[in-house]
Parts: sequence; structure tokens; C-alpha cells
Amino acid sequence: MKLLIVEDEPKTGRALQQGLGEAGFAVDLAVDGTTGERLALEGDHDLVILDVMLPGRDGWQILNALRRAGRATPVLFLTARDAVADRVRGLELGADDYLVKPFAFAELLARVRTLLRRGQGAIPETRLQAADLELDLLRRQVRRSGQRIELTPQEFALLELLLRRQGEVLPKSLIAAEVWDMHFDSGTNIVEVAIRRLRAKIDDGFTPPLIHTVRGLGYVLEVPAAP
Repeated sequence: MKLLIVEDEPKTGRALQQGLGEAGFAVDLAVDGTTGERLALEGDHDLVILDVMLPGRDGWQILNALRRAGRATPVLFLTARDAVADRVRGLELGADDYLVKPFAFAELLARVRTLLRRGQGAIPETRLQAADLELDLLRRQVRRSGQRIELTPQEFALLELLLRRQGEVLPKSLIAAEVWDMHFDSGTNIVEVAIRRLRAKIDDGFTPPLIHTVRGLGYVLEVPAAP
């Protein structure tokens, strides 16, 4: 699949181009907004990774031009700006995801793959799996190593979210919005409690552990790499 990176910081742009190329993608790189907008509008890219602060045309203008032209290409904003207003503006303009610098390349790669899967119009999944953990969406059942595990509706929704975005570090705010349809309040520990209870059911007594805490960022469900 073909990606476009619009990033004016040379070191970051080259590193992303190399890393995504090694992951199997064809990658174009633009180092200014004017070139980036032209390539985004004229190219046949499956995904655009777009910085906000760019010379020539900024990321907001490029995204706006894409959407006004009727282009539904998924856009992942990549920026050092972490203000809520910036994230809201990007989403309102039609961005599909938003990743704040600095970030781990593994997280970027997971988000890229997730956005590409969403855009393929695949047949809806009925079963999600990680290692020996299986979630049956039709029967609303969960098994690990063949053992049936009983979950509450919210625990099931939380596990489904983690499995669907396997490999992505999910912040507490996103989990709270997706599972409880609420704005995250830093004064509540609802997410921590739910994660702890889910871990006790699907990780305790099983190997390997699948739900991991990324300190200061959130939680991720992933299968540890073999030693």
C-alpha cells in the first residue's frame, strides 16, 4: 500500500520513510506543505501522515483541500501540538487520527495499519483473537486456552476495544469515551479499576500476559515477542 508523509523535519521524515518502507509500504515524502498538498491531491495514496506546522501550506489547509476535493484518503495528524483545541480542529476538518510527538514508532505503525484496515471495507469480523485469547462477537463469549471466561457487558466492550486496536497504546480518555461514552475525568479511577478486573480474568493464571500498562500513556493489548 502507498503512503504519503508530509513532514518538514528532515531527520523525522527520513526515519519514518525508512521505517514504514521496511514494514512493507511504498512511501512518498514531502518536506513542505505546498508539495505535500500537490502530492496528496494528485496521488493515489492509501494514507497521508501529515504534520501540522509546515512551510508553505500548513496541515489544516492540506486536510481542508483534500476534503473539499472529495478525497476520503485517511489522514493521520503527526504533530507536537497537544492542545485539545488542536485535536478537535483536526477531527472536525476530517482527520482520522492524531498522534502527538514524541511517539514510539511501534505505536505509529499500529495506527497506520488500523486506519488502512478501516478503509478497506472488509467484511465485518465475528471473532477477535490474540495468542490463545478468543472473543466471539456473535455469541458474546470469551475463551482463553479453551476455558470460558465470564465478563460483564462493560468488560466485554473494553476487551473488544483492546483487541480491535491490538498493538496500539490507548489513552485513558479514549477508553472512557469508547466504553463508557464519557469524557475522562482525571479524578476518577474507573478505567484503572476496569483494566485491573479484566486483567484478573484474562491474564491471571495464563501465559503470556496480554494487557500491558504504558506508564504515562495508557494501556495496550499485545502478544509479547518470543525471546
